[in-house]
Amino acid sequence: MKKKLLALSFAMAFTGTSSILHAEDTIDAGKEKAVACTSCHGEHGNSLVSTFPKLAGQHSSYFIKQLQAFKNGTRKNPIMSAIAMGLSQEDMADLGAYYAAQKISANELPILDEDDDADEKQVATTTKEANSVQAIIAQGSDLYRNGDLPREVSACIACHGPFGEGNKPAAFPSLKSQHADYLIKTLSDFKTDARSNNPDNMMHMIAKKMTTEEIKAVAYRISMMK
Repeated sequence: MKKKLLALSFAMAFTGTSSILHAEDTIDAGKEKAVACTSCHGEHGNSLVSTFPKLAGQHSSYFIKQLQAFKNGTRKNPIMSAIAMGLSQEDMADLGAYYAAQKISANELPILDEDDDADEKQVATTTKEANSVQAIIAQGSDLYRNGDLPREVSACIACHGPFGEGNKPAAFPSLKSQHADYLIKTLSDFKTDARSNNPDNMMHMIAKKMTTEEIKAVAYRISMMK
């Protein structure tokens, strides 16, 4: 019996080591393939352009799902669709493993731009502007955690977690520290149905009930999550 248990222990240890080595090989392969993605998505998946999403720390399940959507045409983007067409399932898995292993960078506090409300444009000092941004973030935090039940806007926390970490088994994306501009565009695309590749069009049903101000507020809040 002792010999059998010892043999089983060795077998389990070998299996565990083999799995770790395979995961490392997959990440290394993904690192090599990710070189082509650097110009848009930045080194280690931390894009420096606010309209291009950060990929660092994203769940591989969601990442692969989106590449498949670009490849089969259910999610449309001329550049990404063309790139995805040339990727195999193995390529997607390697890239997903690599980016999931990277650490996402933190963002600076959002800056109010020229398209914000007239009252916000009249803010004279940096301190007052920061206070205005904090008020918007506070609004976004409330909506993220509590939603707006009277208008049937679901709380983001239900699917994306208390810290924007997402849900890997369900392939719900990690959102924390994503660029606010990219989040605003994404929610706006869901709102207008320009993007609809999600189960039962769930995000469209939520975003269409959100105002432009709410979309901005939630995006600002998520961009500050770490």
